[in-house]
Amino acid sequence: MLIQRADLPVAILLITAGYFSVCFRKLTVGAAVTGILCGMLIFLGIGYAGLAFLTSFFLLGTLATAWGRKAKVKLDKPGDAVQRKPGQVLANAGTATLLSFTAIVFPEYKEVLLVMIAGSFASATADTLSSELGVLYGKSFYNCLSWRKDTKGLDGVISLEGTLIGITGAGVIALIYWLFTGSAEQLLILVFAGFAGNFSDSVMGAGLERRNFLSNDGVNFLSTLFAASITLLLISVF
Repeated sequence: MLIQRADLPVAILLITAGYFSVCFRKLTVGAAVTGILCGMLIFLGIGYAGLAFLTSFFLLGTLATAWGRKAKVKLDKPGDAVQRKPGQVLANAGTATLLSFTAIVFPEYKEVLLVMIAGSFASATADTLSSELGVLYGKSFYNCLSWRKDTKGLDGVISLEGTLIGITGAGVIALIYWLFTGSAEQLLILVFAGFAGNFSDSVMGAGLERRNFLSNDGVNFLSTLFAASITLLLISVF
């Protein structure tokens, strides 16, 4: 049986968290169910470190989304909905869930997959914080492809302040990885992977999402996948 008796407290904790997330209108019912399933697979694949990544991303993302909401609604694109949907959960945690399932099937690769999952969450956290808080605290905004000034809140528009906030978010995930593994060797790699994934999100936003070739959820998923791939490349080289 995949879920053992010892895993039941974690399942109960995830279900409780999902229930209150719906009660406080942070997740739809479908998103809560999706989050519970993703959380359980992540836990079964890489353990409590994965839950810490997921929890930190969710809490930081929820706070950043709600922060300054009145100012955001005045923009053409005020950011993510406060109550997240299943697609948004999969967009941000889908890569980590797939990699965790791989760790269940091939446990001998768990150590490598753990770093890749941390990289994917570093990207998701960096993207959410930079986009949600960058529009509030950024001073000058530029299109990431043309590097010309552009309207804040549009896909692919970045600011120095938002980028630095995103790097800080990636740093939080990197520190959590260090706390669980005791290894500081991957800290800079994870921060860079978070930055790279966040920047790739902006590039795809400006080049593909604006042209309706990709949805926002598709862009988010691909950026976390890119960050995980960059993490694998860097740990293989260094």
